[in-house]
Amino acid sequence: MPESPEVQALTEELAERLTGRALAAVDVVEFRSLKTRARPPEGLVGQRVTGAVRHGKHVDVAFDAAHLVVSLGRHGWARWGGAADAGDPQDDAPPTLVVLEFDDGSTLELTDAGDWVSLGCFVVDDPAEVPAVAKLGPDPADPSFSRAQFDAAVSGRRKQVKAVLQDQESLAGIGNAYSDEILFAAKVSPVGHAAALSGDEADRLFDATVGIIGDAMAAQRGVPIAELKAAKVASMRVHGRAGEPCPVCGDTIRDFSFASTTAQYCPTDQTHGELLPLK
Repeated sequence: MPESPEVQALTEELAERLTGRALAAVDVVEFRSLKTRARPPEGLVGQRVTGAVRHGKHVDVAFDAAHLVVSLGRHGWARWGGAADAGDPQDDAPPTLVVLEFDDGSTLELTDAGDWVSLGCFVVDDPAEVPAVAKLGPDPADPSFSRAQFDAAVSGRRKQVKAVLQDQESLAGIGNAYSDEILFAAKVSPVGHAAALSGDEADRLFDATVGIIGDAMAAQRGVPIAELKAAKVASMRVHGRAGEPCPVCGDTIRDFSFASTTAQYCPTDQTHGELLPLK
């Protein structure tokens, strides 16, 4: 799942390459990806890109008179000119859902690697017309993000801490991978309730949230979008590392079931040795 550091790097590359370019043609390969059926992206043809910004895990490409907001969902991404993603054989490259061609001949393909279509495209006058964007909570990557905002999102919640971190209406931009990394750095159990956090745990969790996301933003900046997936995987200390030794204590990193997916943790550092259930 793309998360804020990768989406930020993607957005910055789009802004750099597309600003000033006019949209010359659109090919919608998968109609289910269009979420504003009355305003298809073909209506943007002839307009110039004026910039691109990120809203949580959404990409907002601004044109002269409208915005193309792309919700990447669980498996969505983008690539240039038909190139396969780094690390993916050409035959296994994610299928293209939408193709955007610009007046300089460059082509941007919006892709989705999942078994179901998670990527969505919205053509709107204001990004806040996209319900998920309108509901976004504060973004830990924002330089103005404060401890007060963090406490308002987390403190007193009768909800598992990992679920709070991934709740886009509480905190924007964090998904399964970075929530694992944040909880590991903070030495906090992913399944403990936010309301039960001690003062020291809350302090560590705030510092880890800002630090992990900030460091990832800096590390991913400038990485070509075709290489961002591999760069994210390589940067993980615990996420996706089940069966490997913990880089801090040497215990074995474990899987556990969370919502509809699998996540990772260190029993020694995070759960006082308790093994979490894996269904």
